Amino acid sequence: MDKKTAVEISAAKQMGVEHIVSDERNIKISLYTPKLDELWFRKEFMSDPDTMSYNNAWGGTIPFPKEDWEAWYNNWVVADDDKHFYRYIKNANGEFVGEVAYHIKGERKMCMADVIIESKYRGKGYGKAALLLLCEQARENGVDCIYDNIAIDNSAVKLFQDVGFIEEYKTEEFILLKKQLNNKDVQIQQKREC
Repeated sequence: MDKKTAVEISAAKQMGVEHIVSDERNIKISLYTPKLDELWFRKEFMSDPDTMSYNNAWGGTIPFPKEDWEAWYNNWVVADDDKHFYRYIKNANGEFVGEVAYHIKGERKMCMADVIIESKYRGKGYGKAALLLLCEQARENGVDCIYDNIAIDNSAVKLFQDVGFIEEYKTEEFILLKKQLNNKDVQIQQKREC
């Protein structure tokens, strides 16, 4: 993260905004903790075929019925277990444009990233800015490495690589990408742990 972005994040925190960033395209976003009744946005984009086209390899759209909201919310947003992190992405106009999340998964306790930008907001720099903020938040929360499984034909592979993710391994169906989040002095000591 460059010095200008770090200053903007610090200033935003002082103003009560969880995070804000601008990249070379001057994209400004904030991470927002949604309220339970705001999960309508998640339901909307999870059912949108264009937004969920990245997920075609795994079935496309995902149902998110209202009767499941409270249990999901308690697990992903309310729980203070360091296993889940979830936020909406808001643009400078206050509109929800997507989500970022991570969760700890499996025996290896891999921290798996999630960034989804609603289709009508794609190609405007929100994905890159949101991924950078997610990595910063994970680092602040003590995460050393963050990963994502991405379908091999998904254009997001380049986005992740552009912000420092490297290929861990690849199959014919997906690629596992990884980013080291801690500082370089610690990286050398902990590289084997990631």
